[in-house]
Amino acid sequence: MDIREILALNLRKLRRMRGISQEELAHRAKIDRTYISSLERNLYAASIDVLDRIARVLGVEASDLLKRPPTATKKNRTPADS
Repeated sequence: MDIREILALNLRKLRRMRGISQEELAHRAKIDRTYISSLERNLYAASIDVLDRIARVLGVEASDLLKRPPTATKKNRTPADS
């Protein structure tokens, strides 16, 4: 999974968890709604400034938008597997 896919997944998940529409997020972050949609569909790469504005509206750190989701493989590994 590349970093843009991770951003798309985390952005959509966090936005929905907070019950915020793409339109509301875009308005509060001063970004066009179609840009939010494009980020969620992995069509565009976001700048650091845009990530920061989105993160602030969602109440998270910008780095949270870029965290890889845990995978089943990593969860089941023990330190001896490394």
